[in-house]
Amino acid sequence: GNNMNRENKRWLTPKDLEIEQKIMRSTQAKYRMKRLIPFSKIGKFIRYDRYEIDKWLESNKVVGA
Repeated sequence: GNNMNRENKRWLTPKDLEIEQKIMRSTQAKYRMKRLIPFSKIGKFIRYDRYEIDKWLESNKVVGA
C-alpha cells in the first residue's frame, strides 16, 4: 500500500508532519516564524526534511513528557 511510501518519504509537507507527529499546522507556522523548526521553502511550498525533523525532535525531547 500507499502507507509504506509515506513512512519512507524524505520530504514532508506540513500536512504530513501534522499527521505523523501531531504538530498542528498553526503551531508549525509559529515555529517557522520563530525559526525554531528546520524547514525548507521550495517555491511557495514548505517542506520538512525527515532527518532534520527527527534530529530536531530528539534534541527537543522533554524527558518524562
